[in-house]
Amino acid sequence: NGEGKLFGKKEEKIGIMKLLLKEDVHGLGSCGDEVEVKTGYGKNFLIPNGHAIEAIPKNLKQFNHQKSIVQGRLKKIKIVAEAQALEIKKALCIFKKKTGDNGKIFGSVTTQDISESLRSNGIELDRRKLQLKEPIKSLGDFDVSVKLHPDVTVAVKVSVVQEEVKSKESSEPPKEETPS
Repeated sequence: NGEGKLFGKKEEKIGIMKLLLKEDVHGLGSCGDEVEVKTGYGKNFLIPNGHAIEAIPKNLKQFNHQKSIVQGRLKKIKIVAEAQALEIKKALCIFKKKTGDNGKIFGSVTTQDISESLRSNGIELDRRKLQLKEPIKSLGDFDVSVKLHPDVTVAVKVSVVQEEVKSKESSEPPKEETPS
């Protein structure tokens, strides 16, 4: 029994190494985690493929420095997203559409239409950030969710109103050109 314990400790020291993950590895951990793996797995797969680096003090210090730089950038991106969310919250997109007898509109209001409407209000927004399951095909007021950042979601107000029908009596007939 005593030999088995000693053998187990030697096996533990020799066959296992500590690594710092540079990216998420399925079944092992996420980026920045310090993990213990078998030496062969670490030296033959994780390190050569760029998934991890050895967890020595020099690498730990360098990795933490890079991590702090990235976190700073992510914080700035989130602040910009929050500022844009305030602008979007104030915006109102109004669409005038022709309707049929039953109140359904001809055509629909899509994410592209909403994005262009916001752009005309001075708000640049990629249409893929708008979370509209299907185009709007009826009159009314709608709140369309906009995901600017994983932590920042805001709703833009969209109003679809009936386009005013001009009566035929008040409109002037088109002027015809007479050949000279």
